[in-house]
Amino acid sequence: MAVAPPQAVLPVPSERQLAWHEREQYAFIHFTTNTFTGKEWGYGDEQPAIFNPTSFDAEQWAKAIKEAGLKGLILTCKHHDGFCLWPSKYTEHSVKNSPFMGGKGDVVKAASEACRRHGLAFGVYLSPWDRNSALYASPEYIAYYRSQLRELLTGYGEIFEVWFDGANGGDGFYGGAREARKIDRKTYYDWPKTHAIVRELAPQAAIFSDAGPDVRWCGNESGFAGDPCWNMISADSLYPGKPHAETLLNHGDENGSSWIPVEVDVSIRPGWFYHENEDDKVRTPENLFKLYMSSVGRGANLLLNIPPDQRGLLHDNDIQALKGWKKLLDEAFALNLAAKAKVTADSYRGKSKAYAAANVTDGDKETCWATDDDVLKACLEIDLGKPQKISYVLIQEYIKLGQRVKAFGIEVWKEGCWTSVAKGTTIGYKRIVEVTPVEAQKIRLSFVEAKACPVISNVEVY
Repeated sequence: MAVAPPQAVLPVPSERQLAWHEREQYAFIHFTTNTFTGKEWGYGDEQPAIFNPTSFDAEQWAKAIKEAGLKGLILTCKHHDGFCLWPSKYTEHSVKNSPFMGGKGDVVKAASEACRRHGLAFGVYLSPWDRNSALYASPEYIAYYRSQLRELLTGYGEIFEVWFDGANGGDGFYGGAREARKIDRKTYYDWPKTHAIVRELAPQAAIFSDAGPDVRWCGNESGFAGDPCWNMISADSLYPGKPHAETLLNHGDENGSSWIPVEVDVSIRPGWFYHENEDDKVRTPENLFKLYMSSVGRGANLLLNIPPDQRGLLHDNDIQALKGWKKLLDEAFALNLAAKAKVTADSYRGKSKAYAAANVTDGDKETCWATDDDVLKACLEIDLGKPQKISYVLIQEYIKLGQRVKAFGIEVWKEGCWTSVAKGTTIGYKRIVEVTPVEAQKIRLSFVEAKACPVISNVEVY
């Protein structure tokens, strides 16, 4: 008789969110008039004529991003200064009035097409705040904003993520008014109706904002997800730009009512836009590896900003850092020592092969090890076949049935006894634990606290 699968622990991810989780890491491209003025936030009075990259080449971006092992690119199509990188028919403040390609250029088109050619996913960032528009803070601006969103979602092929920034309201040019304008961040944008446009025109796209609905901010721009890191949060307690929500966003809520996982956005340089005086301040490969471990290694996705310079090219210092980082990743995770390794468990669901321990090393993400409903503590023991140097242990929960594990431990069999080498909290989509390098043949994972019976789909050892 078939053994019933574990009941899902709600909430669980949508198909759209599952696809997002599997992308794991991708690039952010910040590029606008700020690249030419040296600012981070343009005031909105910048002249379109200042935007004139002399050697623009989106192919170079895509090639470097692909070679770094990143799986996509999100472009700042319009930042807070309101300048549009595509020839929007709703404003004159765009590339169509710049010298770039004689006013015939379209950065969004070039970037999206380069992504397709290199097998990268393409996403769009459209700042809700617009320091150029005279309409900002009036009801008419929302119609304007949604019209531009429709342009981006209908003219540039498939979109994998739509990024809504939480920075909203303040001083700006506003068509010459040069004043501060405040809005009620909770109500002004009427976000549900804007989200509905994305669902209509790009149903496959994940929607990012502080509050989701698909993906949430990590609460910092320093490059780390929380530990513990729960994918759940109660969306009704958040809205984009809500003050003092950083801790909740970083760690999530074990009992949250919605599945809204974490995205870690961080720049390869101190600033988000290119500044020549930061050419010697690019993150090292070792620092990028550390960012990977504190983001992807904690079950979040990594959005790494790589800003083009005034030529319209990624700077060689940034590219060399990416190459060095990719080399470190390839070296660290070159050979999964646990692939097809023998695994035993002190318990498995209904003594059924469908939930046996061997499922965690079979390379199939759709199989899993699970215990009976009343077994919340259990162990997996992996025999590597011979003594091997162990530096990293990767664990994945079968998140289609929810996030469950609250605490786990890792031990190795050394000198006739089990020796603890690491302890952890949450797992979620993926957890990568770095241990002090140790030689051992056997490794034991102990799941010591869980919301419901553990359901583990994959374990890798490096």
